[in-house]
Amino acid sequence: MPSSVLKPAEIKELQPVTGLWQLYHPESAPYRFQAGSAAEARGWQVETRQRLREAIGILDLPPAPLEAETIEEIDKGDYTRAKILLRTSACTLMPVYILKPKRASGPLPVVVAFHGHGYGVKDIVGLWEDGEERNVPDGYHKDFAVALCRRGFLVAAPEISCFGERLNDYSYLDQLLGQPIPYTCHHTATLAFHLGGSAVGLRVFDGFKLVDYLATRPDADVTRLGAMGISGGGMHTFFSTCLDERIRACVVSGYFCTFRQSILAMHHCTCNFVPGLHRFGEIYDLAGLIAPRPMLVEAGLRDPIFPIAGVQEAVERAREVYARLGAPDELEVDVFEGRHQISGRRAYDFLWEKLAG
Repeated sequence: MPSSVLKPAEIKELQPVTGLWQLYHPESAPYRFQAGSAAEARGWQVETRQRLREAIGILDLPPAPLEAETIEEIDKGDYTRAKILLRTSACTLMPVYILKPKRASGPLPVVVAFHGHGYGVKDIVGLWEDGEERNVPDGYHKDFAVALCRRGFLVAAPEISCFGERLNDYSYLDQLLGQPIPYTCHHTATLAFHLGGSAVGLRVFDGFKLVDYLATRPDADVTRLGAMGISGGGMHTFFSTCLDERIRACVVSGYFCTFRQSILAMHHCTCNFVPGLHRFGEIYDLAGLIAPRPMLVEAGLRDPIFPIAGVQEAVERAREVYARLGAPDELEVDVFEGRHQISGRRAYDFLWEKLAG
């Protein structure tokens, strides 16, 4: 039958996604936030945090003693930058840059800085793709790990799985298919799905290990620990703060938006997805796992992949969740004129006030 004789509703029903949307009901999700009091909310947090940990599938990688090897130390004038290799399991290593201000003494408040998509952690610690030094912020990351260090924090910036030195070896596919593959998130995420996990779970696992390591450093005060990230790093920050209560405050940049209007509305990297996440409602329900800890949301008015209307709805609903825990003012938002990028207008002072002020 030619499509020209089909009714508009029939044409729509030819699309498989039409039927799938009929199954999307965050307002009735079993693990959504629905507490009526602070006491109920705390009980919900205990159960839901465990359920979320199971959902993202923190895979049972073979354990190994936590080992850190310093492989580089650079004097940057007002701060130092060291590079370490951190063993996170018997079969995995994670490069981490440690930025430490020179003028500070004693155990310092700490921020874990998570980069987003791009060429990796070098892009937030003042390095070009080829490893050459740069002294002027560049790109959408704006060297925010350096900015945090200059604000007075000891900063730990890990290479997130699938980027930089942690790219998968796709050379065999390049040879067979004759095409370059810029990111390896897709392969890692789908393999993790097959094994009952997710790329989100792998990254949160790495985050736990990094905090474990920071707790061993005499110059790091992990009782004053924050996290900040943009885009995929904003996702990392959000889920890590949901699950790791040692993180006392966070800045989520270029990510906090309703799933319906962002992650599920357009093409996003496979690393953003968690099978069965619908059982937890919307992103503002999951924010109940962070409340009443302080959270700042950064959002560009012209961010095309996290539309401002969805951000505003998510923040408004999340503030209701924070209010149930008696902390409506601990959720802040910095809406700025710009696209998908770090703002920093409020972020660095926000973390200093919450962690060191």
